[in-house]
Amino acid sequence: MNPLSRTDAQKQADEIRIFQKELERLESAGVLTLTESQHTALAEHHNGLLARFTQTFDIDQDARGKQLSLGMRVASFLGALALAASVFFLFYQFWGRFSVPVQGSILLIAALATFAATSWIQRVDATGYFTKLAAMVAFACFVLNIVMLGQIFNITPSDKALLPWAAYALLLAYVCDLRLLLAAGILCLIAFVSARTGTWSGLYWLDFGQRPENFFPAAFALFFVPQLIRHERYAGFASIYRVFGLLTLFLPMLILANWGQGSYLDLDPDVLEGFYQVIGFSGSALAIWYGIRRNWPEVANSGVVFFVIFLYTKFFDWWWETMPKYLFFLVLGLTAVLFLFILRRLRTAAINTGESTS
Repeated sequence: MNPLSRTDAQKQADEIRIFQKELERLESAGVLTLTESQHTALAEHHNGLLARFTQTFDIDQDARGKQLSLGMRVASFLGALALAASVFFLFYQFWGRFSVPVQGSILLIAALATFAATSWIQRVDATGYFTKLAAMVAFACFVLNIVMLGQIFNITPSDKALLPWAAYALLLAYVCDLRLLLAAGILCLIAFVSARTGTWSGLYWLDFGQRPENFFPAAFALFFVPQLIRHERYAGFASIYRVFGLLTLFLPMLILANWGQGSYLDLDPDVLEGFYQVIGFSGSALAIWYGIRRNWPEVANSGVVFFVIFLYTKFFDWWWETMPKYLFFLVLGLTAVLFLFILRRLRTAAINTGESTS
């Protein structure tokens, strides 16, 4: 049975290459010896799998192919952004020359045509690079559609426009298996939930960033989405949800740890800053522990990054003005060394735990 996605096929192909190299080492060391018929059957099986993966998913056969694929992904990303920007400025360049019925027709045709083109390209493009280009253009056309219709009919700007943007980006992301569109949809959802939280507290929706605590509901929702929705078919989707959830949680905490006036709580700013510093340290340490326990490296790494940032900002507050600069940076360096020892101990403990359970 074929793998469910190109990522699964690439992973299995890499495992085949690793197995073949290890088999060569074992035979050279005399640990394992296969008969000629076994060698032939194994080679035919692997070659058949690799040929089918290459034909169906256009996987990378070797390290050189992976390097070229990386370049293609970068070119696809930059090309998608450039084409989306081109569509955006093309609309604005000639928009005023058309009548209202023509403008509405152009918007409708552009949205439908780009979506149809993306669907067709997704069916014929095994690599996904051209699908990403088409999907980004389709998303840009849809965003322009909402914005332009609002201008044509003089509709007051609202945070509600973020919902269809998010829905369309997520639709393209799941249909075409595109992490870039997933990130775009998540950003739209974060903006909508945060703006809606701000309006409930009396703020104008565009001013939701004035209160960093508006981001907390979106942060908790994003982190637990992968627990409710299965993402086995979508490689990396669950990790993106968790990373955005942690960013949406810890960045506001970092801001409030240094700017207590931005909080909703009617307390002394110094007390609030100290409170969020403690919460930031505790939360990032908890993320490290939980990420290691659940084998989520993106969660553990995010926790490490924010724990270090919280610690270094406190060092700056405490000692930058009073301590000689060479001593200040020496303390930072020694702290980094201490972190290396701690993380190495955690890594060793995780390895021993895995060995004891296997």
